[in-house]
Amino acid sequence: MIKQFVALSGLPRTGSTLLSAILSQNPLIHAEGTSAVCQLMWDMQYSVMNSEEVKGNNKNILDSLVRVVPSIYYKDVNKPIIVDKCRSWTLQANTEMLNRYFDNSPKIIVLVRPLIEIVTSFMALRKMNGWTDLEVGLLDDGSEPIMRSLAGVEWARKNNNGEFLFVTYDELIDCTELTLNRIYQHCGWEPFTHNLNNIVNYLKEDDSKYNAIGIHDVRPQISRRKINIEPSDELIKKCNFLEKLASIADDAVTAAKIGNGAVTAATVGLNKVTTITARSGNVSWS
Repeated sequence: MIKQFVALSGLPRTGSTLLSAILSQNPLIHAEGTSAVCQLMWDMQYSVMNSEEVKGNNKNILDSLVRVVPSIYYKDVNKPIIVDKCRSWTLQANTEMLNRYFDNSPKIIVLVRPLIEIVTSFMALRKMNGWTDLEVGLLDDGSEPIMRSLAGVEWARKNNNGEFLFVTYDELIDCTELTLNRIYQHCGWEPFTHNLNNIVNYLKEDDSKYNAIGIHDVRPQISRRKINIEPSDELIKKCNFLEKLASIADDAVTAAKIGNGAVTAATVGLNKVTTITARSGNVSWS
């Protein structure tokens, strides 16, 4: 039985697989690969809300059907805490689903990283998988896996009422124990001593499904990969442009919060992301 549901979201190439593997060392926590729960909840909600049969029979079953999805998905898990990984949780419509269908509004961990580092990491991964055009489509408007995730992260940062905890890639890699303490405090978990010298990803995803072998590899000890790839000037300019847009948006949000006397740490000093209008719902690539 699920006693606590925590969402793990944010940008790609930010260490979510590493964090999941570390958290899974705690016998009370189940943290596997990319989950379909968000998509399935959205699909169920959409189907019920648009069903003529449900409307015709005056069935009030929406909440009951959507609420049961996580329990069915994790029916073989015998741990009380679920950390559900999906980058789409930060999109407004999906965050609203969390708040509607869970009795206690779930906490959401949001991983972020400078855009140029994310792009370079994807280019290295593509090169390893035999791609010839390493940059194609990476920053196309509304595309996955980067741009749509940026939209969700930006919305979360503007609308953080305490449920979102932002964690930078540098914090996770360079200050792992302190970062784990922040996560545990945010989620209200009892302290646990993790073994950072023997990290194993026991719940591996099938990387062939993403056409990206190695995308979810985890090394036994935390370290940084050396990437010897230079993005084109055009790609660097686009990354800088998007970061600048986000910086302007962040300043506006911070000023508004200062005016309301409600500035929080979550509004300042985080990696910059761009403002993009997010569509409602979820996508299959999460």
